[in-house]
Amino acid sequence: MKIGFVGLGIMGKPMAKNLIKAGHDVVVTTHKREVIDEFVALGAKGARNAADEVKQGCEVIITMLPNSPQVREVTLGAGGVIEGGRSDVTVLDMSSIDPVESQKISAELAKQGIDMLDCPVSGGEPKAIDGTLSVMVGGKKETFDKYVSVLKAMASSVVYVGPSGSGNVAKLANQMIVAANIGVVAEALTFAKKAGTDPRLVYEAIRGGLAGSTVLDAKAPMMLSGNYNPGFRIKLHIKDLTNALNAAHAINMPVPMTAHMMEVMQELMNHDEADCDHDDIVRYYERMTGVSVRED
Repeated sequence: MKIGFVGLGIMGKPMAKNLIKAGHDVVVTTHKREVIDEFVALGAKGARNAADEVKQGCEVIITMLPNSPQVREVTLGAGGVIEGGRSDVTVLDMSSIDPVESQKISAELAKQGIDMLDCPVSGGEPKAIDGTLSVMVGGKKETFDKYVSVLKAMASSVVYVGPSGSGNVAKLANQMIVAANIGVVAEALTFAKKAGTDPRLVYEAIRGGLAGSTVLDAKAPMMLSGNYNPGFRIKLHIKDLTNALNAAHAINMPVPMTAHMMEVMQELMNHDEADCDHDDIVRYYERMTGVSVRED
């Protein structure tokens, strides 16, 4: 299948490479000439923008972008998908954006005869690299059935959740859980240190029990080693929690744990840690308690 890909960042680049490995004909768009050259060396083609990808004959345009405004621009704006002049193209938006905005963008594309699925992902850079992401999908079921094989070239789990916007609702639920989970892991390890017990041994003692989780195994070792390299950046998690809070408040639902984790992350922003991995949450607790869980 001929696929256009827009958004070659930490996640998008390995995802696009996995499409090439799966045998798809990939056309990429980015402002970085060296990245275009990297993909051309792998057998891909370059394009100026999403409209150019459509004009080059791409059946699918995948977007992996920071937030709603960028998705709107790439689909509906100057040089966007609709300027490609074809209706026989489908947008798979794999960004994590506000579900209400996702529904609006999908409705605007539908006026031009263009289908869109919201397909946000979970798993971070390691799973993007090895092609084992989890994808949650909203949109028409028949469109999902047609393109699920494309998504499976980048993921080990692809689940249809419901109509337009449902994929992003599922992703926001995921990000709410991940934020709270990382927060309590950081709190517990700092508690152990403050109480005079080795946090590493506490981690080893509890990881096989009910407290064990993917988050615990992924983030506790990073906290203990002082590794805050992204991964998934604090500023991007703040974006997701902002969307979660907005979506929850739009349906008059209180989300106090999500709101608390947003305040924790705001403190991290004030210490210039926006580009750190979200395991950096442990430094909030370290500053508050005056102890460090980092192993010497």
